[in-house]
Amino acid sequence: MRQVVLDTETTGLEHKLGHRIIEIAAIELCHRQFTGKHFHYYLNPERESDEGALQVHGLTSGFLRDKPKFIEISTEFLNFISEAELIIHNASFDVGFLNYELGLVKLGVLDDYCASITDTLRLAKELHPGKRNNLDALCERYNVDNSRRTLHGALLDAELLAEVYLAMTRGQESLLIEMEPAELDQFSITGLDGQNLKIITATHEEMTQHQAVLAQISLECGGKCLWDRLELGDAAEK
Repeated sequence: MRQVVLDTETTGLEHKLGHRIIEIAAIELCHRQFTGKHFHYYLNPERESDEGALQVHGLTSGFLRDKPKFIEISTEFLNFISEAELIIHNASFDVGFLNYELGLVKLGVLDDYCASITDTLRLAKELHPGKRNNLDALCERYNVDNSRRTLHGALLDAELLAEVYLAMTRGQESLLIEMEPAELDQFSITGLDGQNLKIITATHEEMTQHQAVLAQISLECGGKCLWDRLELGDAAEK
């Protein structure tokens, strides 16, 4: 399973007002592991940044003047994201800008090239309703070190988002998915046929403590624990 975690910086908030992308970054994950491959460019937007946007990313017109234009990196970008699931925080913002840039060079829209798009902001709101779910808040919640994030930058933010996404979606199913078949084999109990094993039954106090721990884990995982589904299936069969 190939995923690409993506982020952009822009000259302003509205592509409909002619604002452009000035930085684009993407980090590749395969089977929930960092591959070491990434895509990153600063871009010449051929216009000034809004003052508010400049204070956020700090990328001046002087710095961007000699950088490539989007059309010059578009083919490389589309090849990098081809057939991957895109992971984006507040996806509607970045997708809107990317579709605008692709439209300017007559290359269609993002959906023509990627397999799907996952919005981590929407996912975070489902897992943590009523809480702050911006990238800084999620880094704090999932113990991801964001101390280098003094200004917004697409490459650093994509790296942080990748760490947050993996933490946010790390459940029992993920553990099994990440393992190779050879690793799963070690969980098979062999060589015990014909042996009389002593069964030690947990006390009531131990079971109560165990259920409390499971309830806390289930809460942290947003109710997506594998044992919850197994218990529901067992209850349905009774």
